[in-house]
Amino acid sequence: MKLREEIPLPNGLAAEIWDASRLIAADTASVVLVVRVPVAVKRDYFGEQTDWEKTRRVFGPEIVFEYRNERTFVPAGERAVLFEEFLAGFKKDVLPYLSREHFPGRYVLSKHREIVKDPWKYPERD
Repeated sequence: MKLREEIPLPNGLAAEIWDASRLIAADTASVVLVVRVPVAVKRDYFGEQTDWEKTRRVFGPEIVFEYRNERTFVPAGERAVLFEEFLAGFKKDVLPYLSREHFPGRYVLSKHREIVKDPWKYPERD
């Protein structure tokens, strides 16, 4: 994967734009856009201290939000154009949501709800 761009967001987060595209054959490619947004697990997102502690034990000090867009069997000559289309679509449709002030807290709380709903999927770290 190659880091293409880093976009600072108004809510203090940063979106990392990665190009994970690769050639499948001499004339065919897989085009993959990966966006990673690290979100800190802050105490002030939680009502209860124990909920915050449990979430940090499971996920660590930050949780990475990841967005992917992928298409396989693309003619190699169209690879760059398609990646730019993926990136433009992300910036138009998803980036405004990630930029909202409430996004970090709501995302972290949604991950906590996953722990509560399916605790066997999320073993705690030592």
